[in-house]
Amino acid sequence: MALVLASEDRAVESTWKPGRPVDVPATVGSLGRGTGDPAHQVDGDGTFWWAAMTPQGPGTLALRVARDGVHSTAWGKGAQWLLDGVPELLGADDDWTDLDCSAYPLLDRTRRGHPGLRLARTRLVFDSLLPAVLEQRVTGHEARRAWRGLLHRFGRPAPGPNARLRVTPGPAQVLAVPTWDWHRLGVDITRQRAMRAAATVAARLEECVTMPATAAMARLQVVPGIGEWTAAETVQRALGDPDTVSVGDYHIHDIVVHALTGRPRGDDAEMLRLLEPWWGSGSGSCG
Repeated sequence: MALVLASEDRAVESTWKPGRPVDVPATVGSLGRGTGDPAHQVDGDGTFWWAAMTPQGPGTLALRVARDGVHSTAWGKGAQWLLDGVPELLGADDDWTDLDCSAYPLLDRTRRGHPGLRLARTRLVFDSLLPAVLEQRVTGHEARRAWRGLLHRFGRPAPGPNARLRVTPGPAQVLAVPTWDWHRLGVDITRQRAMRAAATVAARLEECVTMPATAAMARLQVVPGIGEWTAAETVQRALGDPDTVSVGDYHIHDIVVHALTGRPRGDDAEMLRLLEPWWGSGSGSCG
């Protein structure tokens, strides 16, 4: 990755040359929570903006694809950390070269139609856990409303030129949110307790990035209020794990069963049975 460094209070830039197609919006699309997400935005020209609380402090990242690679610009104390993670964020280690989906026409068409799609890996556990907790047992509309309200009221303005962005509140900011403000955001006491419990041990949870996915899932579920679904949603994004499944989701089991059998409906048990032969085969055969 070629780097061009500026002074500390200005932008830091880099260019990553992956040697393959890269679809930035598709790869990072699972990170955003709706079109009004204050932390994740995609411009009309395909530029992806992300504001996050990194281990080095708040940072903003802008990504766009050009002929010579992926151009990245970052601002704030976390700028260099964000730039260093661009290859992982865009699925550099997610190798589909030998993946054979020919036995499943829908998957084969999808894979061939999206050659630049990979699994994103943010390396930020609390950043991924917070919106997942807000999504527990409520509609998408309610969760996104709470997410927007949380960032606008308790997130900080993102560094850099994009005035629309807000940095996700860190653990200390989450612990400082009063109960009555959570209620104004539409967040019930059960989710409040889960977020406070996670914020209290956030440093230990960030260690999940260095663990195998199964160990990360186990550690996350030690936190009161963090169940299998919430842990899976977090591990998928923070670790980019291809084998972690969101059991208990309203829709995922139907999507998987339809993709693999053509039938419109299914349940979690059938989904897991159908996925079992694929376990650990991210660079192998689908059949």
